[in-house]
Amino acid sequence: THALMMIFFAVMPILIGAFGNWLIPLLVGGKDMIYPRMNNLSYWLSPNALYLLMLSFSTDKGFGAGWTIYPPLSVYPYHSGPSMDVLIVSLHLAGLSSLVGAINFASTNKNMPVLEMKGERAELYVLSISVTAVLLIISIPVLGGGITMILFDR
Repeated sequence: THALMMIFFAVMPILIGAFGNWLIPLLVGGKDMIYPRMNNLSYWLSPNALYLLMLSFSTDKGFGAGWTIYPPLSVYPYHSGPSMDVLIVSLHLAGLSSLVGAINFASTNKNMPVLEMKGERAELYVLSISVTAVLLIISIPVLGGGITMILFDR
């Protein structure tokens, strides 16, 4: 539970979502993110995902995943109820929110910098967010495979 909260609802939304949406355009010399409506979509998916995660705590017996969410490796009796289904939907929404933000960051870093700013002159935070965004976008098939395992190995 702690890992889910920290990764999906603290690190990604705070560093990439809230703080990054304000700081990245300033650092690249742009006026705003390239797709402001995509930002809104990313923002509005996060509270819903957090609400579903909290709902999964109180539904049935809770999801009780132990040290892993992968059902064959975790405590099996706690994976039979609807709380695990609510948790999976919550993680889908949180992952979608992160992916939408990553696409927006990658396109902003590529298309919005001022002309004299080359890749080697960019701020370290911009470069690290760019690498994180590209890795998130590349990991879409891995995320799909992981979600398929979680759903069908129960």
